[in-house]
Amino acid sequence: MKIGPLQINLRRVGVFVAIGILLVLVMDFNNRMEELSRLQNQAATVRAEGTAVMVTQAALKTRAAEATSIAAVEEYAREQARLAQPGDNVVIPLPQPGSTPPPIPSPTPAYSNLSNWDIWMLFLFGE
Repeated sequence: MKIGPLQINLRRVGVFVAIGILLVLVMDFNNRMEELSRLQNQAATVRAEGTAVMVTQAALKTRAAEATSIAAVEEYAREQARLAQPGDNVVIPLPQPGSTPPPIPSPTPAYSNLSNWDIWMLFLFGE
């Protein structure tokens, strides 16, 4: 086909158009493959988090069942709460006569409403 001074070969135009369409299709396929890879990584992360949550839930259910069991409640009542059942003889250990009791620490006085100058004076001179 001839348009003015230019000679146009329809086969070449068709080949270039086909190459252009093929290039667009390959680029689109590449974008879709990248998106698929990203979504698969995200799905794996979510699956791992879900598994961790399920394991945590199972562990918490187990701990709740143990904590509310009759043996655990009785152990707490006897050891920490110092409760006794009817017929039990409660023994409370007393210190040895003549022994010195352990010292009771006295709380340090809290300084309140001190200005920066007072804080520096306390820091430097301890008064």
